[in-house]
Amino acid sequence: MPVCVQVEKVSVSYGAVQALTDVSLQCAVGERVALIGANGCGKSTLLRVVHGLLPPTEGQVQVVPQLRQAMLFQRPHFLRTCVLQNVALALWMDRTQSLSWHQAREQAMDVLSHAGLASVANQSGRSLSVGQLQRVALARAWALKPHLLLLDEPTASLDPHGKREVEAMIQTFTRQQPEVSLLFASHNLGQVKRLASRVLYLEQGRVLADLSVADFFDPERLQAISPQAQAFVRGELP
Repeated sequence: MPVCVQVEKVSVSYGAVQALTDVSLQCAVGERVALIGANGCGKSTLLRVVHGLLPPTEGQVQVVPQLRQAMLFQRPHFLRTCVLQNVALALWMDRTQSLSWHQAREQAMDVLSHAGLASVANQSGRSLSVGQLQRVALARAWALKPHLLLLDEPTASLDPHGKREVEAMIQTFTRQQPEVSLLFASHNLGQVKRLASRVLYLEQGRVLADLSVADFFDPERLQAISPQAQAFVRGELP
């Protein structure tokens, strides 16, 4: 499959702190890649580098021309206006689509309806639950019609019901658009099994394992590749 993004020997440092060291990653069109590892291992930093929010100290990121990306953060930001306006503004500001404000509002309403969120379209984000906010943020990201969708711990702060709803949205979106690539960070190994086709394990800013989901969750295979990753899967690491 053709590659949509390629990370080549990327390192990132924050002063004396080395967040990533010599990380390489290819993500093919339609691939679902999970980033796992303990807090502080570099997952969020890698997502920000891929999205262009953080320049690498060394190395480079190459993306195909006109690649559209959208990123969902752990704590998405909303303007102090209604849900519909927040989604419409994202569409209107995306000049690749060249939408009028009226067209942006219409498309925003279509996306919210498709996501089962039409009932909250005219509500303020302050009135929504954490789970609803995350679903709105995901709908807003999806409205941009991304080729690459980046998710940073998309269900970390949600209760079990909220996790299921957000996961269901991700599965629905990616099933309807199988050519969309997914790169996401997660602590939830069950979620990784359900959503990913490939897994990268990071520890202290380095990639110690890069395997298919089947191989990653094969204890013997993983132990041979990375005992540290196997220890993490067994719950022996934080």
